Amino acid sequence: MRGSPLWTHIRRGGRAAFSFSASAASTNPVNPARPPRSAFARQFIVRLLGIATWIPVAIWFNSTVAEVTRIEGPSMYPFLNSQFNESLERDWVINRKLYAQEELKRGMVVFLRSPYRPEVVSVKRIIGLEGDVVQTRQPYPTPYVRIPAGHMWVEGDAGVGKSLDSNTYGPVSIGLITGRLTHVLLPFAKLGRVRWWEYPVDDRIIATRPAY
Repeated sequence: MRGSPLWTHIRRGGRAAFSFSASAASTNPVNPARPPRSAFARQFIVRLLGIATWIPVAIWFNSTVAEVTRIEGPSMYPFLNSQFNESLERDWVINRKLYAQEELKRGMVVFLRSPYRPEVVSVKRIIGLEGDVVQTRQPYPTPYVRIPAGHMWVEGDAGVGKSLDSNTYGPVSIGLITGRLTHVLLPFAKLGRVRWWEYPVDDRIIATRPAY
């Protein structure tokens, strides 16, 4: 049976109403999308948390493996801070802390805690190791000293009166070493590995034998 005009009109009206409702629903959703600002904040928080997870790793690396250190003071002049009296620029170096107390050699430059002030970390050069008889400098009370076991003799390159070192406080325990200077980063003119083995220290060693 063919549909009557009234039925046809009703069906067309229903389709139009349904079409209008669907269109309205698409332009006015029940759960509108979040504004762009909310999405940006969410991405920012995610990235911030990602960075924060690396903070403990960075702290562990600096305290255990190595860190970049700024050299203060003139005690290692002219090897370090060669323009100490000319400008405010200071040398930046790599302080390797991993295995810093192992396989020590004469001439190496190390970081160590001061026997007088343990909260202060200074940088000095190893002149003598355990068993060595070292020719001292002022103000040490005797002209020669034998380094006891587990100790070393350290000095600053600047010389007498410009460095607080073993000539003042005597042989120091190897256990006070906190790091080893391996590379100079700044200034760029000195960029590179520290060639500590080229520093002459043999003339300060009178005799060498195992310490007892």
